[in-house]
Amino acid sequence: MPKIKIAIAIVAIGIVLGMSGVLQAQFSRARDPGPRGGNPGAGGPLPGLTVGQTQFFQVGLADFAEVEEVDEGLGPRFNATGCGVCHGHPATGGTSPARNPLVDVPTAFTGNTRPLSFITPGGPIREARFKYNPDGTRDGGVHNLFVISGHPDAAGCNIAQEDFAAQLSRGNVIFRIPTPVFGAGLIEMVPDKAILANQTANASAKQSLGIGGRANRQRLFGQPFGVSGLTNNNPNDGTISRFGWKAQVKSLLLFSGEAYNVEMGITSELFHTERDETTACQFATVPNDVTETDPDDGVVKISAIENFAFFQRFLAAPTPSSTVPGGSTSIGRGRSKFTEVGCAYCHTPKLKTGNSTVAALRYQDVNLLSDLLVHNMGSGLADDIVQGDAGPDEFRTAPLWGLGQRLFFLHDGRTTDLAEAIQAHRSGGTSKYGPSEANGVVDRYNQLRESDKQDILNFLRSL
Repeated sequence: MPKIKIAIAIVAIGIVLGMSGVLQAQFSRARDPGPRGGNPGAGGPLPGLTVGQTQFFQVGLADFAEVEEVDEGLGPRFNATGCGVCHGHPATGGTSPARNPLVDVPTAFTGNTRPLSFITPGGPIREARFKYNPDGTRDGGVHNLFVISGHPDAAGCNIAQEDFAAQLSRGNVIFRIPTPVFGAGLIEMVPDKAILANQTANASAKQSLGIGGRANRQRLFGQPFGVSGLTNNNPNDGTISRFGWKAQVKSLLLFSGEAYNVEMGITSELFHTERDETTACQFATVPNDVTETDPDDGVVKISAIENFAFFQRFLAAPTPSSTVPGGSTSIGRGRSKFTEVGCAYCHTPKLKTGNSTVAALRYQDVNLLSDLLVHNMGSGLADDIVQGDAGPDEFRTAPLWGLGQRLFFLHDGRTTDLAEAIQAHRSGGTSKYGPSEANGVVDRYNQLRESDKQDILNFLRSL
């Protein structure tokens, strides 16, 4: 064969192989790369803290990681024995770990605490709420999973575990998984005016896609949807809440006090009253944990909820990867496509803190990828729970920083697949709920080439 024909043949083969690669890249289905391995890139203190602030962080971390005991006020009803139990992955301050530690509770608390069908070794940590009371009025509150009855330190306490099986059979139970608290101090210091300015930015583009969103406040003149699940900030305040799945909690101190009482049953200066006041089940004075104003050693020790708040306030934001997964070029393309299709209209890439007594929190960029507003998410995600100004199908735009190492997605942890979580944002309207505000954006995402979708998934897993 003449040399020129050989050269043409080689070029033709190269073109075919090249086209085959392009076609393979185009038509291969985009897949979630899975949790990013390696260094957690989270769990450490904010850069720029003073020596004293770093000490507060370390003391808070130790208290946050401590396991509580019955004689310290645990229970009578509880979900976990410590903050770090639920906020443990990929570092202290995170969310559900790969192995669910709650499966061990029935062994430690024998007697009236039995295993639960929705708490599995490989599943997420879950908090259970009932939608309605027996008389049909709204409930919405947390119903604790476990009781201290049967524990060696709880002699005489015989309260029974809730009948979750019966409530599940009625479809009356919804679940929530723990929200990570990395960078929480930065979120706390974003001014209301910054949130509201971002809400009105790009208004026409948002409107064209069906995106609204609003701040969750404690209304001054009553609740618009009933009295279930009231937010725990003062109604005379009226400022924007920003923590929790429905942005129902105003501040980190409130978040700490509420969690200590609701999740562990431990009362404090912020929440004095036991949720279950059964006399035979009280093994510590009320409130269970307070600042020691008259200590034996002469050293005043602040209360645990203050320690929890300081730990979260001084906890650094997660550090994203610039190369994993997929390489820096794919991640960069994914970041651009994320904005192009409209994801960034709700998952705002950056807000900014205001002035602060803590220099490390003052005028800082907050790369949280959230507008901190609540949005209608349609029937597919609706949980029929009302909290403050957030209705039964409304949820806060979840901050996406740290997403790369998260194991479970959506408010109830229903999936471990990021691609499935994106599709779950889309649902049409029903007689009870309007359509999801994310429909237009998900439609745009679905129209992308598979390679572009993969870039977006790589970008999200790089966070």
